[in-house]
Amino acid sequence: METVPLWVLILALALLILCSAFFAMAETALMAANKYRLRHQAKRGSKQATTTLWLLERTDKLLSLVLIANTLINAIATALVTAIAILFFGHDESVITIATAVVAFLLIVFAEISPKVIGATFPEAIALPSSMVLKPLMSLAKPVIWFVNLFVNVVLRPLRIKGRDHSHQHRLSPEELRSVVLEGSTFIPQKHKSILLNLFDLEKISVEDIMTPRAQIEALDLAVPVEQIKQQLTTCYHNKLPVYEGEINRIVGILHVRKAIALLNQDADELSADHFRELLSEPYFIPEETGVFTQLQYFQENKERLGIIVDEYGEVQGLVTLDDIIEEMIGEFTTSMPGTSRSEAFGWNAKGECLLEGSTALRDVNKVLGLDFPLDGPKTLNGLLLEHLQDIPEYPTALRLHGVVIEVVQVLEQSIKVVKLIKPVNKRPI
Repeated sequence: METVPLWVLILALALLILCSAFFAMAETALMAANKYRLRHQAKRGSKQATTTLWLLERTDKLLSLVLIANTLINAIATALVTAIAILFFGHDESVITIATAVVAFLLIVFAEISPKVIGATFPEAIALPSSMVLKPLMSLAKPVIWFVNLFVNVVLRPLRIKGRDHSHQHRLSPEELRSVVLEGSTFIPQKHKSILLNLFDLEKISVEDIMTPRAQIEALDLAVPVEQIKQQLTTCYHNKLPVYEGEINRIVGILHVRKAIALLNQDADELSADHFRELLSEPYFIPEETGVFTQLQYFQENKERLGIIVDEYGEVQGLVTLDDIIEEMIGEFTTSMPGTSRSEAFGWNAKGECLLEGSTALRDVNKVLGLDFPLDGPKTLNGLLLEHLQDIPEYPTALRLHGVVIEVVQVLEQSIKVVKLIKPVNKRPI
């Protein structure tokens, strides 16, 4: 040691600290790296990403390599500083203590904290090139890692922890995926984020939540005079119409309006209801509790685009189409009959008030106005008010529900037609 120049010893100490910093930084970067981004890069042919994933699939061996290397390097660095202190100052205990404290300080600052902060800040940028160094080192140190892990497994066995990686078995739940989308809002366009969040919501809602209610269904009655049938077909807004006889619960089929165009040019005296009945296709019925996502799959499997929603007694409750489900995912895009759109524009005015039809869906109210009406009972404002009032209200009537003042503006034909919502005021704590 006496024949070794001081600058060589200091250079060796600096190299040891750099090596320790490398392992600390690489360990933190690999643990913090985004595996989904790495898999994406690996699929695009990145050799570094493939190697990084290979290492992360062997976390126990990777951590063993890093900790063994770090421990040995730190021990050598401490011994080297102690030797330098003895060489120049003799066996003075105070000098040796100070030297040990100095090397501990250097290792903590330059080989632990700083590298790990850098690794956590730029995980992918550091993990990818580091993996190309760590993989060969892992192969070289395989006997040592195996020997050390023998004792590690003995320690872990009483705790019923297997010394191997199970990260590949971890799966994200829908709620966790939803959080990922929300946290990635700065990188995902707002429209795309909205579509992704709507997809998660499809698992939570039923067709009853998005259906066109029974009272708003445009349907064809074969029991009325033929002239009236022709007039309705001439002015209808849809390509397909449910067809019933006398009463809406007696659905006999679905009429493709374009198939009936030829009949419209014939004289009413030459036509009968049977001419239209021959053009009908079989109706497709859906239980009201069917989930929206499940129904989307059913539409695909059965090659259907329109279904009649019925309750447990077979009574018609509404109608849902493939377009309704798609609009629930990406927003409204089709042309609807005036007054029947589920998402007509509305919002708070300057006074904090909002006029709405009683038939407005509570889901749309919550989504647009930022409210929190319960969705496990009535589906519309009319139904919510009738449930709480237990009677048909008279104008003027107002009540507070879930922090919102609701004022009945118009009542017609045993239902609430128009209501006014008054925006809740957030009280400041005193």
